[in-house]
Amino acid sequence: MTSKTLAFEIGTEEIPAFDLQNATKQFPKLLIERLDDIGLSHGDIDCYTTPRRMIAIVADVAASTEALVEEHKGPSVKIAFDEEGNPTKAAEGFARGKGIDVGSLERREVDGVEYVFAVTSKPAMSATELLPSVLEGVIESISWPKSMCWGTEKALFSRPVRWLVAYLGDEILPVRFAGLEAGNVTYGHRFLSPGAHEVNRADDLIGVVRSAHVVPSEDERKAVIASGVAKVEADTGYTAVLPPKTLTEVINLSEYPTVMVGTFDEMFLKVPEEIIVDAMLMHQRYFPLYDNGKLTNKFIIVSNGDPECETTIVDGNERVVAARLYDAKFFYEEDLRHPLEAYVEHLDEVVFQEQLGTMRSKTDRVARLAEKLCVDADVEASITQDVARAALLSKADLVTNAVIEFTSVQGIMGSYYAIESGESERVAQAIAEHYRPRFAGDEPPKDIVGKFVAAADKLDTVCGLFAVDQAPTGSSDPFALRRAALGIISILQSGLDISLERAIDDALSIYQESDLEFDREKTRAEVLEFFITRCRVMLHDQGMPLDAIDAVLAAGVLEPVTIIERVAALQHARSESADTFDDLATAYGRANNLRDADAGIDFDPTLFSESETKLADAIAKASTEVEEYLADGLYEPALDSLASLRTPIDEFFETTMVMDDDDRIRANRMKLLNRFIGVFANVADFGLMVKTR
Repeated sequence: MTSKTLAFEIGTEEIPAFDLQNATKQFPKLLIERLDDIGLSHGDIDCYTTPRRMIAIVADVAASTEALVEEHKGPSVKIAFDEEGNPTKAAEGFARGKGIDVGSLERREVDGVEYVFAVTSKPAMSATELLPSVLEGVIESISWPKSMCWGTEKALFSRPVRWLVAYLGDEILPVRFAGLEAGNVTYGHRFLSPGAHEVNRADDLIGVVRSAHVVPSEDERKAVIASGVAKVEADTGYTAVLPPKTLTEVINLSEYPTVMVGTFDEMFLKVPEEIIVDAMLMHQRYFPLYDNGKLTNKFIIVSNGDPECETTIVDGNERVVAARLYDAKFFYEEDLRHPLEAYVEHLDEVVFQEQLGTMRSKTDRVARLAEKLCVDADVEASITQDVARAALLSKADLVTNAVIEFTSVQGIMGSYYAIESGESERVAQAIAEHYRPRFAGDEPPKDIVGKFVAAADKLDTVCGLFAVDQAPTGSSDPFALRRAALGIISILQSGLDISLERAIDDALSIYQESDLEFDREKTRAEVLEFFITRCRVMLHDQGMPLDAIDAVLAAGVLEPVTIIERVAALQHARSESADTFDDLATAYGRANNLRDADAGIDFDPTLFSESETKLADAIAKASTEVEEYLADGLYEPALDSLASLRTPIDEFFETTMVMDDDDRIRANRMKLLNRFIGVFANVADFGLMVKTR
């Protein structure tokens, strides 16, 4: 069968960069699904996207589908026909579902039973007849965060569609969308090759696009930018910083990227570095250049214009960045006219959450909670004092001019203002770090003062929103409470020695004292369960087996750090001594099934046999050791002590009939088994451990 190349282009106005990246992933998948659904064989698909176009090139597309004869087994003849031989509703429904007349059903015997069969045939269909509707369906199926309609058309797309090209070999396919019909004309780069460019066949489309000053694929544009940046670094001796998110955006903002270098006045370097970088990266998509880690007054521009007009382009961009930096400089200097503490009162003008009050109210709660955490951790008075001060000032920069204009530098600007206001380095650092960790993989605050403030801030948010029934539901988490919970766990793991359970109680008490009405016990239980669930998900994502996680959680452990350390110790011990722990889990399960929990643990040693005495002695020794090890947070030695019970419990079961005819002996053995199970109670439920062999 003759095969041809399919070329399909959707020409648009500029699509937002991140929307385009997502659509680039959908486009080939949708096309493959549609081609497979109609049974049209094809080869590989190459996808090309730029801000103004989406192109798919499909190799070896068959000229037609294959003719098919399909046989469908239906109900038995007894069900399909009544006693008089008339078709029943079952036969009529089966025939109707297969698109044939009931009289066309055939009878065939299968394993001694007669059934009706529907035989259907699908004739071969021309690809040129099928493809227009397929391609139209692909356009309509692309999912966008936001879609729009334009003109008098009701069609929806991310941005207005301005042209379509659809070829199968050298034949134009009449694809229609939004009042357009596919033709043989594509359009070049908006500035370098404006206007229409004729395409004569499918195999020519990419070549024509390239000749019209368009770099058609995201990977190619990324390589062009990387090469240009490398040249700039070699020429200047500086190092460029290209954050992945901004780089992705820049790649998808241009069709013909050219790397250029701009300069700004060195006087702006007196402004905090972060605000300059924010102005360049977040607002203008320029990349800063550093000299041995120090910000320079040079920056990289990725232009979509004519490289021959570089001087004009650079000059224009320098004017733009200068305006932004003048704003930054002005805002910074205006903010410095007042000490940071003066801005705290203005936090009453910013609402945190309707039921939880303003940011000033939150600041007061965070300060109180942070001090309570210091008491729990029993830190020095000087640390408590710094924590209280940092907590009070932590949100003050939210109402400064610089942060209102450059929101991503919140906290960081507060630390600069704190230093200028005479606050200590430690307080300033805590203000800068208290939003951390901001995302998965981000570092927690480095200093203990920042850890206290960050933990208090995040916990106040979690507890408050749970109290007013704003907990995450399904995939919806508008207040990023899951991220906040993981942040708290990360801070605890980094060395903040407090009890999360007590911290939650303190946070809820502060809310009660602020006259917020809520069900305290319900909220407390929900918040604790929320953190346990976050721990469970986090550990599983890190590769820990669910049975080990559930075994630790079954012991009633509530502190995240304890859960994490015990699961790690349990899994390590099991991997190092798999046979011992498998046997111990079996013995635990057997003992747990046989014991009577109501029988108590006060056994009579005078009724023991030799194996019972050995087990009782081993239990007493292990119980003391486990208790001491757990108190010191030494989980692996505690598990080693539990492992020492393997031999005596095995011997006990080999030599002892637990369900003795003598009621006193049977009850005494139940108490011994209860004591055995009790040694494990605070460590893990070994009965949940799955055998590894």
